[in-house]
Amino acid sequence: MVMTSTPDKTQRGHGAPAEGRSLDSESLAAAAILMLSGPLSILMGASAIANDSLFALSSHYAYRFGLTAWGVIHIVVGAALVVVGLGVVADRKWARSVGVVAAGISLVTQFMFVPYYPAWAIPVMVLDLLIVLLLTRYFFKVRRTV
Repeated sequence: MVMTSTPDKTQRGHGAPAEGRSLDSESLAAAAILMLSGPLSILMGASAIANDSLFALSSHYAYRFGLTAWGVIHIVVGAALVVVGLGVVADRKWARSVGVVAAGISLVTQFMFVPYYPAWAIPVMVLDLLIVLLLTRYFFKVRRTV
């Protein structure tokens, strides 16, 4: 009796795990923080749109926008952070670069938002800095190995 081997017909399509590759710890931590910072920004934006009473309004501030404008800015930035975080978890090539840019934009918007609610903006700024640090460490690790 002759035995023939049948070729493996397993289809590896979209969503299939990468062959032997796993996400490094820096990228995984950055993705987790991205997906924490994003919803926090979305919640802040929803609060701002609702004209919540927890914001301090100052008339002598250079970057003064209405709370509705700040709310929309925070929601858009927060949504971008969540999408990028999912991209980092999925190990997409674009996600790390876009993550650095999105975290940088979030950092700037939080800095501009400090006079409205510093107890919220400063911790989120720390999260954004941590995201930038973790995602850029990946680029330096790749450069050293090449």
